[in-house]
Amino acid sequence: MSQPIHPQTRIGHVHLKVADLDRAIGFYAGVLGFEVQQRSDSAAFLSAGGYHHHLGLNTWESAGGTPPPKGHTGLFHTAFLYADRAQLGDALRRVLVAGIPLEGAADHGVSEAIYLSDPDGNGVELYRDRDEADWPRDAQGNLTMYNARLDLEALLAEAP
Repeated sequence: MSQPIHPQTRIGHVHLKVADLDRAIGFYAGVLGFEVQQRSDSAAFLSAGGYHHHLGLNTWESAGGTPPPKGHTGLFHTAFLYADRAQLGDALRRVLVAGIPLEGAADHGVSEAIYLSDPDGNGVELYRDRDEADWPRDAQGNLTMYNARLDLEALLAEAP
C-alpha cells in the first residue's frame, strides 16, 4: 500500500474550458463575486482575496464549444468552500437574484451545499463545512454523512 498524501495538501486552483470567456467571467465574477486578477483574449484568472488565482477560465480548446453530453466522463463539479453559513447564504442570494436555477441543495451533516451549473454546463457546488466536532459519527467514531433537505429560507435569513 502506498503512503497517504500529506494532510496539508490542498487543491490550489481549477482551470475550466469555457465556450465564451466574457459569459464565464460574468458568472464567476459578476454573480459569485470572484475577482479577476489577470485577463487575456483567451483566458482569465480569478480569485478570492487577491490570491494569484483559484479559478482559471480559458477558451484555448473550447471557444464556441458545447458542454460534454450526459453520460460521459469529465468534471462532475467544482466546489467552492465558504467561510461560514452567512457567506453561503449570501452566495445563495446572489445566485437567486441572477435568476440562475438551483439543481439541488442538501445538508450532509458535515456540510451544507447548494448545487447549480455555470453557463457552460460545468457543475458548481457552493458549500460550507460544519466544525469537525459537530460532524455526525457512529458509536465507533466513523463518519455518518447523510443527504437531508437544506432549509434555503433559513440560510437566506443568515445572509449579511
